[in-house]
Amino acid sequence: MIDIYMTNPVNGALAEQEKILPGCWVHLCDPTPEEIGRVSSCLSIDRDFLMAALDEEERSRLEVEDGTTLVLVDTPTVETQGPNFVYNTLPFGIILTEENIVTVCLKEVALPRAFTEGLVKGLNTRKKNRMTLQFLYRNATLFLFYLRQVDKNSTRVENELHISMKNKELIQMLGLEKSLVYFSTALKSNEIVLEKMLRLDFVRDYPEDTELLEDVIIENKQAIEMSNIYRDILSGTMDAFASVISNNLNIVMKLLAAVTIVLTIPSIIFGLWGANVPVPFGDNPMGFVYLVLIAAVFTIAAVAVMIRRKWL
Repeated sequence: MIDIYMTNPVNGALAEQEKILPGCWVHLCDPTPEEIGRVSSCLSIDRDFLMAALDEEERSRLEVEDGTTLVLVDTPTVETQGPNFVYNTLPFGIILTEENIVTVCLKEVALPRAFTEGLVKGLNTRKKNRMTLQFLYRNATLFLFYLRQVDKNSTRVENELHISMKNKELIQMLGLEKSLVYFSTALKSNEIVLEKMLRLDFVRDYPEDTELLEDVIIENKQAIEMSNIYRDILSGTMDAFASVISNNLNIVMKLLAAVTIVLTIPSIIFGLWGANVPVPFGDNPMGFVYLVLIAAVFTIAAVAVMIRRKWL
């Protein structure tokens, strides 16, 4: 899918266009080969630049070739799997030509929607350099937003674990921890790209752009710290609950072993008196009662010993 937008010079609103014009923003979401060829030929962009963001395993990087700049970063995504949310990252490409800005992504993500829905102030598609920095700033804030969502979800799952410790909750926490690993890795890769952008001419020549990029780097560093903190907390919580579950299992096994020992005592006594040899009380009419009393005495004694030693 290809969408073309341009800022209205009168009211500053973002309006859709039917064809690619100078000063417009072209957004490609899971484009077809025909759409890639159209944008490549119209804006003289190398197809490799357009294809870079369509590989889920592509790393973040910054490339400049023949007057065209590629800024490839990772952006956060969220998907629903039943009642749960799965957080991940996807490459997001920003391509700067002499007169246009092109963005490419494999799936629909929240980053471009923030621009099309008017959530970004001071947007002007003709100022492609500033718009690039706005994309990067919005991307860093999205990481912070999703990190808070991950923290809320982990707190919810932790409260559920306090009530009922089941594998389902532990698997959910494992999924959240995996999401934090994805976020942390993506943020560190983005940080390298942002540091490289500080050396670009279009950033150094404009103090306002330099200040905005520094703000982006600060937001990105904050997201990295939050990701590391949440991951450590989640990892510690999972270890603690795993220890609690293991301890509960040990308590149950100890109780079962104690009950087994207690029930074994009457079985041994009745088994001895069931042998085909002369035994005490064999001819006594009250022999069965005496045998039951003997078994009860030994059983109560065994229970008393176990209680004293805190086995029960």
